[in-house]
Amino acid sequence: PHYLDWLRKGHLAGMAYMERQAEARAHPDHVLDGVRSVVVAGFVYGRPEPVADDPKRGRVARYARGGDYHELLWRRLEALLSWLQQERPGTRGRAIADTAPLLERDFARLAGLGWIGKNTMLIHRRLGSFTVLGALLVDAELRPDEPQETSHCGTCTRCLEACPTGAFVGPYELDARKCISYWTIEHKGMIPEAFADQLHGWAFGCDICQEVCPWNRKAPPGREPDLEPQSDWTNPDLVAWLSAEPAVFRKALKGTALSRAKRGGLLRNAALILGQRRVIEAVPALIERLRDEDPIVRDAAAWALRQIDTDEARAALAAAEGGARP
Repeated sequence: PHYLDWLRKGHLAGMAYMERQAEARAHPDHVLDGVRSVVVAGFVYGRPEPVADDPKRGRVARYARGGDYHELLWRRLEALLSWLQQERPGTRGRAIADTAPLLERDFARLAGLGWIGKNTMLIHRRLGSFTVLGALLVDAELRPDEPQETSHCGTCTRCLEACPTGAFVGPYELDARKCISYWTIEHKGMIPEAFADQLHGWAFGCDICQEVCPWNRKAPPGREPDLEPQSDWTNPDLVAWLSAEPAVFRKALKGTALSRAKRGGLLRNAALILGQRRVIEAVPALIERLRDEDPIVRDAAAWALRQIDTDEARAALAAAEGGARP
């Protein structure tokens, strides 16, 4: 009911696929016919990293700083299914790692892995909320764990107050239309003017509502080698992103969660951040992107150059608008 109410309020922003899949998300039987049990797996990822004191550098959500977590979840869940089929021959199952309409957080709560926090994230008392979730659906009846019925957020509202764009319309209720993660990952067009200068350095995703959560203060760092942060993605050089050859940049994205936003989305975000910060050093790279193959990147580069507003930036914009090569 909460999910359907969220859809009715229009809080899904441009993620129309979630509305189309509403019925399928209502019951896992739509994902695996005859399902009797849902096994939920969670892996801790990342660790706190210092924010670079360099206006050319952006931030990437912790879960995307290492390898693609989908691959890890898929391998582990498939291995679990193989073991279960040996123990119970004839068992049918399906591993899910963001590959089917399933409300993983709700099932994780029902499996006793934590409670849903006011920031809508699953929170575990010891592990915190920096976890990625996957599920294994099987047609065998397994002994269930006790669900997590109690929230331990208490009167704390740090996550709600810390959101720089006011994306939380209330406890447990996120409006994706105001969420930095939505705009930097899921949105495929140009980011509206009202949000273009409110990315706060986030080039992919946003962790603010988790970073301020007291339950993450003493949470252990991730131990999965596949999810270990890579230096290139922790505090990326956004000017270098804009300057990279398209084929080279796309190759670098392979095997990472950042590929969700694709080259165009990431360069759009980079341009907007550099423009909002008025990084003069970025002007040559932004001028080059006025000729980019992607119209969204061209629009973002033009917006950024207008914000920086140097003589060189103005001349390049005038040349581009006049049809000349900047």
